[in-house]
Amino acid sequence: MKNENEQPKEVKHRNVVSWHVLYTSSRMEKKVKTALDERNVENYLPLHKSPSVWSDRIKIIDKPLFPSYIFVRCRENILRKLPQIYGVSKILYCNGRPAIVRQKEIDAIRIFLKHAAERSLCIGEEAEILSGLMKHVSGKVRKIEKKYLLLFIEPLGATVSVNLKNVAPTNRIK
Repeated sequence: MKNENEQPKEVKHRNVVSWHVLYTSSRMEKKVKTALDERNVENYLPLHKSPSVWSDRIKIIDKPLFPSYIFVRCRENILRKLPQIYGVSKILYCNGRPAIVRQKEIDAIRIFLKHAAERSLCIGEEAEILSGLMKHVSGKVRKIEKKYLLLFIEPLGATVSVNLKNVAPTNRIK
């Protein structure tokens, strides 16, 4: 016999506050975050610092760790209204229901980003020069000082001294 106070599963899901994923239009993550903040919807946009190279300068900018994705923590009835926000393309689904991200997965992303931000170049790591006469030349890090590092460039058979601001790990340059 069915308990009178028991709600159908669908109604129970709508009342639970969970982390979900929104898919945004290209390069709209920060604008969507601002819109969510204005609506008091809890959200998380994981950002990492990355060098952006222009012809005349290098700038460290915050880029989304997962381009076109933003996490929101809300009830399902609120979640279903979020695609109305300019820049939100859709809600991510899994098995016909809005996908749920566990809190421990959000925490793991936060911990990863914290450790990545603290990590600088390591000896033996491949790095690329971002500006100057040797722009886009890469080599292995031999020694790291306070403001400079020594980079061994194998094709030249030479070690060069480079300002730390002008070099980035090759796997972080996109």
